[in-house]
Amino acid sequence: MAKKRSGSSRQEKRIPASDLFTRPIGKRERAELKALAQKPDAAVDYSDAPAAEAFPPEIHVGRFYRPVKQQISLRVDADVLAWFRSRGGKYQTYMNQVLRREMSRARGPST
Repeated sequence: MAKKRSGSSRQEKRIPASDLFTRPIGKRERAELKALAQKPDAAVDYSDAPAAEAFPPEIHVGRFYRPVKQQISLRVDADVLAWFRSRGGKYQTYMNQVLRREMSRARGPST
């Protein structure tokens, strides 16, 4: 049996989010982009652009930030690997902590 349609609550057509938040570039905007591309970098006005930081001031790894892990093949000296393995079962995690600490030290103090 077919479901009776209600006159007061008409079914709306679903629109994909991409149609709502993206749109094609118009002729005027395309012309502006071409004109901007022709200018040398020194002639472009960046006064309204926000200042960019080289690195985030402080990244706290833990509850809200989990870096993406990437599997790699890494060759290390046998004695170095033996030393890390002798520290316990999670030697790869410890190696990552040592590398992260060294990376932070190389960046210098955050401003």
